[in-house]
Amino acid sequence: MTAIAGVEYTGLTALRGPLAFIDAVPGLAFHDQVELTVADGTTRAGRVLGVSDRAAVIEIFGATDGLTLGSTRLRFLGSPLRLGVGRELLGRTFDGMGRPRDGLPPPLVVEERPIEGAVINPCRREYPREFLETGVSAIDLLTSVVLGQKLPIFTEAGLPHDALAMQIVRQARAPGVEGFALVFAALGLPRPVALRYEEMFRGSGALGRMVAFINVADDSAAERLITPRCALTAAEYLAFDCGMHVLVILHDITNYGESLREVSSARGEVPSRKGYPGYLYSDLASIFERAGRIKGRPGSLTMMPIVTMPSGDVTHPIPDLTGYVTEGQIILDRALDRRGVYPPIAVLPSLSRLMSDGIGAGRTREDHEDVARQLYAACARVERARSLAAIIGGDELSEDERRYLRFGDVFEAAFLKQDASEARSIEDTLSRAWRLFADVPPADLTRLPSELIERYLPRGGAASPSRAMEVAR
Repeated sequence: MTAIAGVEYTGLTALRGPLAFIDAVPGLAFHDQVELTVADGTTRAGRVLGVSDRAAVIEIFGATDGLTLGSTRLRFLGSPLRLGVGRELLGRTFDGMGRPRDGLPPPLVVEERPIEGAVINPCRREYPREFLETGVSAIDLLTSVVLGQKLPIFTEAGLPHDALAMQIVRQARAPGVEGFALVFAALGLPRPVALRYEEMFRGSGALGRMVAFINVADDSAAERLITPRCALTAAEYLAFDCGMHVLVILHDITNYGESLREVSSARGEVPSRKGYPGYLYSDLASIFERAGRIKGRPGSLTMMPIVTMPSGDVTHPIPDLTGYVTEGQIILDRALDRRGVYPPIAVLPSLSRLMSDGIGAGRTREDHEDVARQLYAACARVERARSLAAIIGGDELSEDERRYLRFGDVFEAAFLKQDASEARSIEDTLSRAWRLFADVPPADLTRLPSELIERYLPRGGAASPSRAMEVAR
């Protein structure tokens, strides 16, 4: 039973941060929409966050300036928060609540849907098997993304994750499929950063195939909890109703978690690890598990959330719990960034658990998985050689170890490093990897079948670092 739509009440019992407390209202339901009107006639949006037999808690979206305990009027709408969906969402920019931010009239919508979404029946989920190309070599070859996957990017403050996100927005495509779209949600980004994203969307031409929801740092914490759900509601309509393949980028999940902690503290809830609420895991899962594919539906919803690790701590509750829900991780490395490598993707700790099901003959190329395994093995030898050189000095290394030191330099300069405006096809990326193998001892190419070596390995080898660099390029 819900409150009767349109019924109004006057008066608050308390205000605490983004929360308003009222006396018990008969028939009030969890997550019902509320419209609050202040003395000067302006309105605020809100929703019911908690209900008991003695009181109710209202979560307020936006500033609480002007709200007074005695004169604030509340009107209960009798339904959960909804977002209007339709194809005209494409090419538009909205605020965190789904209101137009681009100065244009509201788009034509076909229906309004609850922003909490509909849970996907596990029995109806279809296993993801189609490759998504980002144009970034380190991602496409070594941590390949599959349509319907959720693969976060773990980063730190000061690393170029914004540049990488912009590059993925510009370059991402799904080879062999029709109807590709993007949904971008800014969660508490600084206003200058959000403006850079908006300028990039317009300047690159990407806006025509995407929907953007922008919540900046000075917007309310309560609104930030709504933004990813609005974005995913739009993405679900485009994917599962319109049959499009949709990539969703949520930036930054850590800001979302901080807002959740702030609201939880205002409610007086008992904190868990590092002050976050005990339901942080289930709350994040309610976002991430909306990605996937559904049997009988042609579209897919792929998710690449960006997670900033406070102080670079991967065991922090937000990245730690994100790792439990998602299917791998792409980790940005500060040491690579200091060496001038962009994108600074750490190869060895990065992982895509669904990669092997979305690559190979008919999807990328028949040698993709073998090349990735061999490149991982070579990178592991590079790390070992660098560790030994730091302990005993480079002059004491064997010739093979010194060769791997050279390989590591060439790998970073000619494969890992690429310009932020450079889009590499998977064919180009695989060819670059094969040229790198020219400087690997032939006896170490154990993960490559002989027929692939005959077909793809360049002839002549590389006798020196300078020659290796030339071959790789």
